[in-house]
Amino acid sequence: MKVQRVLAPNPGLFTGPGTNSYLIEDGGEAVVLDPGPIEATHRKALIAACEGLTVRAVIVTHTHPDHAPLANPLARWYEVPALGYEAGPEFQPDHCLANGEVIGIGAAELQAIHTPGHSEDHLCFLTGKVLFTGDHIMGGSSVIITDATSYMDSLQKLTNLKLDRLYPGHGEEIERPAQAISWYIAHRRQREQEILTAVASGCRTVGEVVEDVYREVDPALHGLAVYSVAAHLNKLAAEGAVRFEGLSRRDAPVELPEGS
Repeated sequence: MKVQRVLAPNPGLFTGPGTNSYLIEDGGEAVVLDPGPIEATHRKALIAACEGLTVRAVIVTHTHPDHAPLANPLARWYEVPALGYEAGPEFQPDHCLANGEVIGIGAAELQAIHTPGHSEDHLCFLTGKVLFTGDHIMGGSSVIITDATSYMDSLQKLTNLKLDRLYPGHGEEIERPAQAISWYIAHRRQREQEILTAVASGCRTVGEVVEDVYREVDPALHGLAVYSVAAHLNKLAAEGAVRFEGLSRRDAPVELPEGS
């Protein structure tokens, strides 16, 4: 099996160097994973990379706008199915992939693994000891989450895999998967404790928690951090550690339970 990365020209604060689109090839057959945004030069680069190969499908890890919009146009170009977990704002799958479903590429197989947490529709893809992680794990940074309980469960799911390499949706490939996964789990546990400490110290809105916990993070990222903080607060509320109504807004109130 061969893997070729084609970097989308969409660098930015939230995308790093850009979205990693992957051409996964075996025996003259290929699939395109996460073709990214609709951008003419990137479309041409992907088509050039596929020259001489039989493209079998175009696949997305999730339907965020930096990963999925080009999938349907590219699938129509090759007259192949567009595959993903479910439909999104700029993506309509021809077939919805179930957890554990396998896609053949030559003699190789690509298995879909449902990993919600960053988004509900998120999939990672496993072939041999290699995992394509989308935005579940990224190279060089943590990720925004929308459901802390699901995200931690999804990370734990990966600890059972014997992996040699991770290909993330952003950033460089990761050569020590077990170490990276362990860091992500520890990072989320640390964030949760920091959030609980911030509430205990007097922060009474999501925005106040963000300002306290992310005070050393670029303020331009604080808007997205609201979603991660709300996700953790929802988890803490379910465990009875805080009172929170589940709103992903800066002004959403949070407090300790009575008697704490």
